[in-house]
Amino acid sequence: MKTKIRGSASLLLATIIWGFAFIAQSVGMDLIGPFTFQMVRCLLAVIFLVVCSFAMELGQGSLARSLEKWKNPTLWKTGLICGGALFVAASLQQVGLVYTDAGKAGFITAMYIVLVPILGLFLGQKVPKAAFISVGLAVAGLYLLSCMGAGQINRGDLLLMGCALAFAVQITCIDRFAVGLDGLRLNCIQSLVVAVLSAPFMALTETVDVGNLLNCWGPLLFAGVLSMGVAYSLQIVGQKSLEPTTASLIMSLESVFAALGGWWLLGETMTSWELLGCALVFLAVLISQAPASLTQKLLRPVKIPAKAQHSK
Repeated sequence: MKTKIRGSASLLLATIIWGFAFIAQSVGMDLIGPFTFQMVRCLLAVIFLVVCSFAMELGQGSLARSLEKWKNPTLWKTGLICGGALFVAASLQQVGLVYTDAGKAGFITAMYIVLVPILGLFLGQKVPKAAFISVGLAVAGLYLLSCMGAGQINRGDLLLMGCALAFAVQITCIDRFAVGLDGLRLNCIQSLVVAVLSAPFMALTETVDVGNLLNCWGPLLFAGVLSMGVAYSLQIVGQKSLEPTTASLIMSLESVFAALGGWWLLGETMTSWELLGCALVFLAVLISQAPASLTQKLLRPVKIPAKAQHSK
């Protein structure tokens, strides 16, 4: 139980950081292109994570032993797989935002909460009944939070559907392959993969202006060090003690914290529908975290006594 609480707390903290990272990313994208932003933030994350990996092991052994941990082939294989999925997800999200509004993009992206249990079923995993109730509540809440009054489906929406699937794959890969691996080093390799894959797209489609990069140092540091470096490491650590459907439900709070952050820091207003949406997502996460015995009791059908059935 304590392990589950620690895992949930890790994912919750990661989700708060990701929510506020939407604000940093929105501000940063006013100055530099999406692939430039993505590559630089991931390079900053790599530098931060490499330094942290060595700093945390000072006094615990030799430098050679610390370097030896980087030679684990399973670590690199998992990092390449997760990094590839993360690159696809992040890139489709960035391009999709060109064609659709941010609110609808947040809703469609968060549909990984539906896709993760579906992928789990295909992989032979048992999904608790309570999880489907939580997913339904979360979908309704995210719609109220992000999509009230949204228009018809467009090309950007289709790209974002692919983004949601890629995020679901990344979450599932972390669940299946990250067991027993160092979360800090795994995230470092994952970030490196995203940075390397972003570089050619940046070179071919965008013009890099050093002055704009320097003016964007705040959002880049937040998105690189905190969002990519700290939050994704917390995701890897948190998912080790939770099944993927529950983990994805907690991570869906990202949209809630993004809305709250916009209200707090940018002065954006929240309608009564959006507040209700926030409440539904929080309720969905609370149900997913309830003890199994309690949810089974609540979901158990009510039995009518035989005498009552024939009292007519």
